[in-house]
Amino acid sequence: MPIQYYIYFCLALFSIGIIGVLTRKNAIIVFMCVELMLNAVNLLLVAFSKMHHGAALAGNPATTAGIDGQLFVFFIMVVAAAEVSVGLAIIVMMYRNTHSVDINFLNRLKN
Repeated sequence: MPIQYYIYFCLALFSIGIIGVLTRKNAIIVFMCVELMLNAVNLLLVAFSKMHHGAALAGNPATTAGIDGQLFVFFIMVVAAAEVSVGLAIIVMMYRNTHSVDINFLNRLKN
């Protein structure tokens, strides 16, 4: 499959995530859109890693070149898991204090 398909698909996923972050008011939906953007980047890293590994494999069958992107994906997944736990804890505490997950309500808490 050509790499352009992966690029277009990841661009569409990332764009949906950006639109969701900028237009939604629900904190959980915004959080899900941030995770969608992270997953789009992960997919693109794996696609480029696979493409680079295939090109390096043609020259040397015993090469390990091109797997760096997949290692980055594992680190991003670990950071995303930590982000999920902290983010959901913040959302739960916000709901307990305000009985709403509307992010516009946070502007009123500045004063």
